[in-house]
Amino acid sequence: MGLTLTEKLIGQSLADGQMIRGQRIGIRAHQTLSHDVNGVMSYLVLEAMGLTRVKVELAVHYIDHNMIQADYKNSDDHRFLQDITAKLGVICSRPGSGICHQLHLEHWGVPGKTLIGADSHTVAAGGIGMFSVGVGGFDGAMTMAGEPLYLTMPKIVNVRLTGKLPPFVSAKNIILELLRRVSIQGGVGKVFEYTGPGIATLNVAERSTITNMGQETGATTSVFPSDENTRRWLRAYHREEQWVPLQADSDAVYDEVIEIDLSQLEPLIALPHQPDKVVPVREAAGVKVDQVMLGSCTNTSLQDVLSIAHMLGGKPIHRDVDAGLYPATRTVVRESIARGAHDKILSAGVRIFEPVCGGCNGCGFAPQSNGVSLRTTPRNFVGRSGTASDKVYLVAPETAAASALTGVITDPRDLKPTPFTYEMPAVFVDDRDMFQPPAAEPENIVIRRGPNLRPIPPMPALPDVTGGEVLVKVGDDITTDHICPAGALYLPIRSNIPELAKHAFKVVDDTFAERAAKAGGGLIVGGFNYGQGSSREQAVMVPRYLGVKAVIARSFARLHLANLVNWGLLPLTFVNGDDFDNISQGDWLTLDTAVLTEGQQIIVRNETKAVAIAVSSPLCQADLDSIKAGGRLNQVKAKNQNSQTHTAADTASG
Repeated sequence: MGLTLTEKLIGQSLADGQMIRGQRIGIRAHQTLSHDVNGVMSYLVLEAMGLTRVKVELAVHYIDHNMIQADYKNSDDHRFLQDITAKLGVICSRPGSGICHQLHLEHWGVPGKTLIGADSHTVAAGGIGMFSVGVGGFDGAMTMAGEPLYLTMPKIVNVRLTGKLPPFVSAKNIILELLRRVSIQGGVGKVFEYTGPGIATLNVAERSTITNMGQETGATTSVFPSDENTRRWLRAYHREEQWVPLQADSDAVYDEVIEIDLSQLEPLIALPHQPDKVVPVREAAGVKVDQVMLGSCTNTSLQDVLSIAHMLGGKPIHRDVDAGLYPATRTVVRESIARGAHDKILSAGVRIFEPVCGGCNGCGFAPQSNGVSLRTTPRNFVGRSGTASDKVYLVAPETAAASALTGVITDPRDLKPTPFTYEMPAVFVDDRDMFQPPAAEPENIVIRRGPNLRPIPPMPALPDVTGGEVLVKVGDDITTDHICPAGALYLPIRSNIPELAKHAFKVVDDTFAERAAKAGGGLIVGGFNYGQGSSREQAVMVPRYLGVKAVIARSFARLHLANLVNWGLLPLTFVNGDDFDNISQGDWLTLDTAVLTEGQQIIVRNETKAVAIAVSSPLCQADLDSIKAGGRLNQVKAKNQNSQTHTAADTASG
């Protein structure tokens, strides 16, 4: 029996376990990726561990998220990051050079390698044939330290593409179609592996659009083979020598098969407030549009920018529409200027921002109150744009540009433009001077720290008996944005947990933080897919800091579950799903956590309603041991202290 491409990729980095579906495996990174939001936490962890040099083939840090410098906070963090990366042997991009996922694809991604990054959309690198996984800042630190990343061996789904995309139906519509079919929970515990004759019609940037937004299905990652299109991409970026051919064996066995005929797709749109609420654009046509955001890591390759310029054609956007473009990278900006695309976009009345994450994570370009915003971003969670009452729709660039012209949601085909044809440049401008190499003499680096940079708060071990008030009860698909808000007001304080904790669950309940502090902590109850969305480990650290000791949910998102382990917050799931209805906000619960055993049920007693509820943890024993210790950081510190004690004892006895 042959191997899938996923199995081949995992096999090259497997450090522990066997590739048997559902079993725990450990993989080591060849490359790591970090950025200025989660990266601060990663490097604080590395300092706490005493690491002096990263232990991977390549580590790259990007400064691309916190770019609004309204005061000292972001600037101070950037200085800290530039200093500590130089000291630890990490390449660092200059601030504003581009969005990490696209920059890595352009300059560093190598087919066949494993990339682990402290951002959920690290999975974009699957478009170049990498096994790429998004993690939180702690796991990002551990992988930079050479430690394995542990995960469950996923099921592998063959997404077989046939046909060719019609005019005005770009690659974004492929992943919207997959989301329409499988939902935001349909990828949990799976890898989507793309095969079939249709993949030959897609270049690496288009493939990356698909793998990037594949994160929104909950998948571990997504991957395309490395073929002649991959080779052409690497040649264009001056590194053809890194190309290797990679594909599944002809007799590979998959757990599922999904067939998508590209020729049958039409322009699609995700309605507020989830990426899987997908319908044809024609079904939403006519809705008045207030704002159009073109860009983000999902959709501003050179191809996207040229397509937008073609759709606009120099015509002015509608007077009631505020439109803005976030290009992906400095290279994209330079190439699009050389081809006249920037002039067409500017003359249409579109604002052009620097190549950063920006509006996608709520750091700029927020829509008006109750504003309808069409975006080419990967997420449309409520309030993520920076406006609590937003109505964000997700679309492909062609639909966004057409709607900017008309002022209402518009199927781009209705404007009857001439078809757009893209020819990727044989060679892109060489832009590698945007990267700063590590220091030649790291011992001479003095790390600058601003007053906003606070140490990681103590995370005590889990007490033997836990009880408390249900501080909040929430429904399905609660995102990390609900738990710990994104946006320009909150991202600059992401490493200041005491300050950030004041805003916990702000989107859901503005009184949560105050009530949690007054109660001395408690518990959280949630529905299915709790913790969906980003790699934001602060969505665990903040409730933990406020004294929350356990989260009881119907199910957890993969990445959030890993962060719960890292920071010592106990995840529990209902044995009987109907018991979700037997708990209300304000109820007092007690449970005995003296012994946490894999697979064993725990009885939660609802003292308020006088009912007993059976729960269990979805974690393996090693992860439960981490929870009991108060998180993996406590375990790492204890291990290092023991090692130093033994070393000192050995030295004394010698």
